Amino acid sequence: MTRRLLAASLAAPLLLSTAPAFVDAQMIPRRIDAPVMLGGDPDMDACPSLGQVVGLDPNGDGFLSVRSGPGGSRYREIDRLYNGNKVSVCDRRGPWYSIVYPADEGECGVGTPWPVRQPYTGPCSYGWVHSRYVRIIAG
Repeated sequence: MTRRLLAASLAAPLLLSTAPAFVDAQMIPRRIDAPVMLGGDPDMDACPSLGQVVGLDPNGDGFLSVRSGPGGSRYREIDRLYNGNKVSVCDRRGPWYSIVYPADEGECGVGTPWPVRQPYTGPCSYGWVHSRYVRIIAG
């Protein structure tokens, strides 16, 4: 066994034992059942509207479920939004909006045209929400 290989084999257990006990959710690829499709029009922003979450009952759940597809409980909840959160509204399927939204006030890259229609993959969060709780405020 070479010295380099021996050193690596001795260091591996040490590296594993010092790894953090948590996993950063942004480092895990998001599994979504119905892709959030953007673009396809060279003259329109990839997500043409800006919306704001409204109408959630603070005495009820107080959150809007972001789902992995358009259609309620048959799709997994992948995140939660709250009154006042802003989202980019990209498309509509029945009463469901496909949305993109930042974890903070960062830029998601959907406010400019994407000439080719394609699924959104990041860097921001994305999914599907019921349109009843999103008011279009621009676009």
